[in-house]
Amino acid sequence: MSFDPHSLERLRELGRQLPKPLSSPEKPAQKETRASEQRHRVETEEDPQALFRELMQVSPDGNVPTHLMARLKDVEDTQKKQQRQDASNQISSRNEEPLPSTPASTKAGKGKSTLPQRRRLAAGSEEESLYVAFGQLLLEDEDET
Repeated sequence: MSFDPHSLERLRELGRQLPKPLSSPEKPAQKETRASEQRHRVETEEDPQALFRELMQVSPDGNVPTHLMARLKDVEDTQKKQQRQDASNQISSRNEEPLPSTPASTKAGKGKSTLPQRRRLAAGSEEESLYVAFGQLLLEDEDET
């Protein structure tokens, strides 16, 4: 696109008269990122017993705010769930086979079985002899009643 000399000069004059763009307003100074701030152990502790000790040290009269008590309960619940999950993982990781005398219907049946399932014991072991002796005592007790 070409302009005649007169139009080009007129555009340059108008360009000089246009207001200059305003500088962007300065943003208010913000704090450093919260992740870099030091937090109190009451906010970061994951062990319920250590958290309780910290709460008692922080509280001058033994009263703890409700939000901190809720945090303590949450930490306790989390720890209990973790312990239950660890216990169930240990049980499932063990490859304990039920006794061969257990009926097949209880193995494949739906629902829970109330029949005890014990691990196989080495023949002649002390544990096996104690189990047999205990079973005999139970049978003798049934005969007397």
